[in-house]
Amino acid sequence: MDDERATFGRARRRAKPLDSARLEELAVAYVARFATSAGKLRAYLQRKLRERGFEGEEGPDLDALISKFVDKGYVDDEAFGRAKAEGLAARGYGARRVEQTLRAAGIGEDVRQALAPDEAKKRLAAQTMARKRGFGPYARPSDLGPEEARKLAEKRLAAMLRAGHGFEHARRAIEARSVEELEEWVAEAQDETP
Repeated sequence: MDDERATFGRARRRAKPLDSARLEELAVAYVARFATSAGKLRAYLQRKLRERGFEGEEGPDLDALISKFVDKGYVDDEAFGRAKAEGLAARGYGARRVEQTLRAAGIGEDVRQALAPDEAKKRLAAQTMARKRGFGPYARPSDLGPEEARKLAEKRLAAMLRAGHGFEHARRAIEARSVEELEEWVAEAQDETP
């Protein structure tokens, strides 16, 4: 779109290019408003630089600016990743979805591996998804025929897979005959976790 387009009868002014001080102000405002990772902060600053440009011969040193924010504790990838991973698991999302979300946020491989859910958390997330969505033993009784029931189970299994659960966890949650059976399956993994 043209930056000179008319908006309510006035010509729109193009924003002035950023300088180092203004770029740092934008970064401070961003981290003050949002919990973020170093990768997300970098993407935000790069977008602002593309939109407005930079005033000066040399480009800005984003690495130094982001390192400064990390050193001051304004940006903490591990804390951000932990909060994001726990939030997704509490909503019933599986390990694959957690990993994808952390990768998209620019969280490093070592932190992603450290935050990967263990077996007990994977099972609990599968149970949570089944409970929240009314799958498996949480489903309301219906008078579906065998073919319709099979198709419905396949749709529910696919929904669990899209939510990031492994096939075995999704299948176990969908095929459990009772809530107690599913709870015992989750408790087994919790008992084995040191």
